[in-house]
Amino acid sequence: MATVSDGDRPALRMRAAQRGLSRLLLRDVRLLRRLLVPSRLQVSVPAWIAAVLELVDQHAETAGALAADFYEAQRDAAGVPGRFVAEPPEPPGREQGESGLRWATKDLWPRDEAVATPVQAEPLEVRLEVAQRKAEGVVQKLVVDYGRQTVRRAVDRDRGAVAYARAAALGGCSFCKLMASRGAVYKNAQTAGRDANDRFEGGASVAKFHDNCHCAIVPVFRGQRFELSPQAAEWDRLYREYAAGHPGDQLRLFRRALAEHDSNPLPGSY
Repeated sequence: MATVSDGDRPALRMRAAQRGLSRLLLRDVRLLRRLLVPSRLQVSVPAWIAAVLELVDQHAETAGALAADFYEAQRDAAGVPGRFVAEPPEPPGREQGESGLRWATKDLWPRDEAVATPVQAEPLEVRLEVAQRKAEGVVQKLVVDYGRQTVRRAVDRDRGAVAYARAAALGGCSFCKLMASRGAVYKNAQTAGRDANDRFEGGASVAKFHDNCHCAIVPVFRGQRFELSPQAAEWDRLYREYAAGHPGDQLRLFRRALAEHDSNPLPGSY
């Protein structure tokens, strides 16, 4: 039986493609900073949000196409019979994007000193920088999530697909490494089969992502066996040894175990 892994070359290439797209997206978003006029925030912020959302739509289309090509290439490589077209979902909702960008810019507005947040107490230029960083995280997630949703949607619709897994970077945060260590989760209890038993966890276990996350989704097809990459297997071992069996405290304990025992750098965790 052929094996597929979160550490295979296609998964690495997909993560690299997502990173490249994110760089282009953030470059374009930074160019729009000029639309934020400090003396006219009430007018310029809504105009800036509208312009950023146009960029999100454009780059999401590219993310969906990249993900669809990746999925179909993986399907062909697995030798799945028949033809299947991986179709991207509906574009990211404007309401979701606008809500995220309004959250990112909420500290631009001055408030009474008694109720102001620490950021609102800073000079306007500092508040603008904070808003820019938050907005970049919001739009990066919107765009890359669109590609990831394309793969998940294809797995849900494709009779030749049985599961998907998360591929995290070596330098990913503790949350991403924990999700990646769970391996391939099945799209439903029927495709999990009788041998899955307690391994059936459902889609939500690897489908949560944070701002600036570069994890990829890897499809698994009939006739394939999923195998954790060496690094993900090590994360799984650390979780089982140091964090499992501690409800409500697993992520903190896993983060500490990674900091003490993982050979790869651990950035600030989500």
